[in-house]
Amino acid sequence: SLSSNYEAQMKSLLRIVRIFCHVFRIGPSSPSNGNDMGYNGNKTPRSQVFKVRKVYDVVRKIDVKEMNFTKHAFINQTSHEQEPLELLWHSLDEWLVLIATELMKNKRDSANITSILLKQKGPDHQDATPTPSFATAGTESTKELSTDTGDSKTYEVAGKQEACADCQDVISMTANRLSAVIQAFYMCCSCQMPQGMTSPRFIEFVCKHDDVLKCFVNRNPKIIFDHFHFLLECPELMSRFMHIIKAQPFKDRCEWFYEHLHSGQPDSDMVHRPVNENDILLVHRDSIFRSSCEVVSKANCAKLKQGIAVRFHGEEGMGQGVVREWFDILSSEIVNPDYALFTQSADGTTFQPNSNSSVNPDHLNYFRFAGQILGLALNHRQLVNIYFTRSFYKHILGIPVNYQDVASIDPEYAKNLQWILDNDISDLGLELTFSVETDVFGAMEEVPLKPGGASILVTQENKAEYVQLVTELRMTRAIQPQINAFLQGFHMFIPPSLIQLFDEYELELLLSGMPEIDVNDWLKNTEYTSGYERGDQVIQWFWDVVEELTQEERVLLLQFVTGSSRVPHGGFAHIMGGSGLQNFTIAAVPYTANLLPTSSTCINMLKLPEYPSKEILKDRLLVALHCGSYGYTMA
Repeated sequence: SLSSNYEAQMKSLLRIVRIFCHVFRIGPSSPSNGNDMGYNGNKTPRSQVFKVRKVYDVVRKIDVKEMNFTKHAFINQTSHEQEPLELLWHSLDEWLVLIATELMKNKRDSANITSILLKQKGPDHQDATPTPSFATAGTESTKELSTDTGDSKTYEVAGKQEACADCQDVISMTANRLSAVIQAFYMCCSCQMPQGMTSPRFIEFVCKHDDVLKCFVNRNPKIIFDHFHFLLECPELMSRFMHIIKAQPFKDRCEWFYEHLHSGQPDSDMVHRPVNENDILLVHRDSIFRSSCEVVSKANCAKLKQGIAVRFHGEEGMGQGVVREWFDILSSEIVNPDYALFTQSADGTTFQPNSNSSVNPDHLNYFRFAGQILGLALNHRQLVNIYFTRSFYKHILGIPVNYQDVASIDPEYAKNLQWILDNDISDLGLELTFSVETDVFGAMEEVPLKPGGASILVTQENKAEYVQLVTELRMTRAIQPQINAFLQGFHMFIPPSLIQLFDEYELELLLSGMPEIDVNDWLKNTEYTSGYERGDQVIQWFWDVVEELTQEERVLLLQFVTGSSRVPHGGFAHIMGGSGLQNFTIAAVPYTANLLPTSSTCINMLKLPEYPSKEILKDRLLVALHCGSYGYTMA
């Protein structure tokens, strides 16, 4: 139907189908009696849930005056007992075949779909089968598209340019409607399958209509998140559309990611929910890693997804600022050498799982906890104070590593692998085999790259396989238990299907934010309150001082005011507060001698005294930063 209230109709259809699926899943009330009866003593067999004697309004007839698709859309109600949903799926199939046919004509004739639909009939089409036509209403230049099997007629089109534009968008007109029915089809197929399995019938359906569905997604990628949820739940189908999804702007994918991640959570529309005392994570600052691991492992996963409340033992403060500091400190503790979980990369700026982490008997439990912390941080848009190697981000995303990733842990070894690929090794006498020696706790052990590898020579023909297997050994196999434990914790809060929306560079931005602090962006996204304005002398001095600070001191200032030492992707305009986005704010405080600046991290507010000079302002600010960037009391 082209009626204006189709969205309400689609919602009604999906709601009804959900009810059908719920009844179907409930199953027989008395499985031992041999009868497949429905819920609560219902006398209708479960196999008959989707059957009724009449087709009411599940599939509406399409008015011939609006759409002459009689052959494809009308339902022949000749059977006494019909299956309306099966008829709906049949109609859906025919619509998609029809659109695929038009797309093929468009491709073959090197013309767009508008020219095909508006193409005038010639004398040789007088006895042709009626061709479907699309009509839309709502403009003064009303279009009348008709078909006829008699004498040759032409399309009467008023306002040719407007008609072309409308008909060119016919796929957009039908895509949302058909996509909603596809979602209903998926729901019905899924309710008849075991949990976690995709219906073979539905996979066959998607493969059959692959081109049309990709056309829908190309024209409106948001369809994936509105109706094509099956792509996020079925890896074998997701791979067919991944190139389209990743072609969308990073900002859009971030919005889709969080929209789907938080969908269905209770009270998701509430700005603030009261905290239950039993749900507060009470941790000890002097043993923050172990105490946090203990309380998180005991906490309810579903409640942690909804919100986090943290309190440090012996401190009164609690709120989003404390939560941000908790993540900030924990992320640093995760890579603490005392736990032997991660090792520094060759350049000393990133970290990689330690292949010898088993020296710590609890290393796999700690890796699982590390995954939980990063998953929670990403779930709640909190940044972590750590950067990992590209290969580790790839492991999180399920992307295969390559020999270039070896450079992060052993640049010279990576150069050797590159040299093997770039040169002919046939007559060099290297005598390499598909086995390598590796260091295990200071002792060298020979490890085969594949079964019987010690007796297989590396040749010019198989050297690419050798390089890939060496890479997998160094970057994956050597740390596979650690990776698995980490992902087990991470996936408790972040589904694997959703994180696939990003590449390794984008994942780093999501987890750790921008590595540099842009003072101009900071200044541009700062607000002033309690008497301060942008042009005040004290504010001018403050920004002059910020320009003079080192990068480390700027990080301390950001930590002091917001509780986090990182800037989120998108810059200071995207800093989060206790109830959503909250700009960095400077509030005026009356000056008294030796008074230090203070802050309210829940609202990202710096309470800056009205200092009499720039020198005093800088001195007092640096004292506050170096002595008071950690720890909380009630303001």
